[in-house]
Amino acid sequence: MAKQALFSYSIILLVFLFQGITTLAQPATAPAPPAIAPAQPAKPPSPAATPPVQPAKGLAPAPVQFSLVPVQKGPTDIVKILTKAHGYSVFVRLLKNTGVAAQLFDQLNNSNNAFTIFAPTDAAFSSLKPGTINSLSDLQKTQLIQFHILNNLVSLSNFQTLSNPVPTEAGDTSAGEFPLNVTTAGNQVNISTGLVNTTLGGTIYLDNQLAIYQVDNVLLPLDIFVPKPKVAAAPAPTLSKSNATGTAADSPSGGTTSAAKVDASSAVSLSKYEMSLSIGVAVFAFFATKGT
Repeated sequence: MAKQALFSYSIILLVFLFQGITTLAQPATAPAPPAIAPAQPAKPPSPAATPPVQPAKGLAPAPVQFSLVPVQKGPTDIVKILTKAHGYSVFVRLLKNTGVAAQLFDQLNNSNNAFTIFAPTDAAFSSLKPGTINSLSDLQKTQLIQFHILNNLVSLSNFQTLSNPVPTEAGDTSAGEFPLNVTTAGNQVNISTGLVNTTLGGTIYLDNQLAIYQVDNVLLPLDIFVPKPKVAAAPAPTLSKSNATGTAADSPSGGTTSAAKVDASSAVSLSKYEMSLSIGVAVFAFFATKGT
C-alpha cells in the first residue's frame, strides 16, 4: 500500500512539474502589435523644372520681347493701355488735350496704319524746368506729342534698320526742325534729339499694329526749344534831299519839276480869278451909271 501511495504521489509531482515548465516557456502576455506605418504623402513631390535649352555654341540667343500690358481685346486704345501701365498720367493728359489720342484711336481701328510711340514717364516730365510745358502754345504742345510718335511699327530688333534722321509725326527732319536720331549697341537703343539723349526702356505694349516703349526723358525737339532767330525786317528806303527837290535835268522831258508844275498851275488859277473879279466890277459900275 505504501508503495502504491508513493507511486501515486510521484505521478502527481511529475504532472505539476510538467505544467510548471510549460507555463514558464510561454510569455506572460502576447507582444503588442507593431505600430501603424506612417501615412504616405498625398501627392508625390513635383519634378524639378526643366532647365532652359542652351543655344548652340557660337550662336547668340535672340532677344525675347515681352510687353507690360497684354494685347487688348476689342478696339486698340492708347489711353487705356498707358493707364493700365501706370506712371504715364502727364503723357496721357497731353495726348487727350491735344487731340492726338483721338486721331490715333481712329487710325488704329479704322485703317491698317501702324505706329511706334515713345512714352515718357511722369518722372521724366517732373525733371523738366517748372513751366516748361505750360509755356508752350497749343500748336507746340501738339508738335511735342507728335515728336514722340513714328508712323510705322518698329520692334526692338528692327531699330538698327532705321535711317537717320528718323521722321516723326511732328514733321520736317531737317536741321533745326524735328530731327530724331536712333542708334543701337547690342540690345540697347539710344535716341537723340539734339537736345536730349536717352535710352529706350521696357516695352509697354506690342501687337501687330502698335508698339509703345518707355523713355525716361521727354524728347525735346530743336524747333520748339531752340527756335530759329527771327530775321529783322529791312528799313523802308528814304528819299534824299536832292531827289525830293529835283532839277529840270532830272525830268524826263527836260522841263520843270513836279513842284514847279504845281506852282505854275496855282498862278494860272489866281490870274483867272482876278480877271473874273475885274469884269464883275465893270458890269456893276455900268448898271450903276445907267441908274443915275
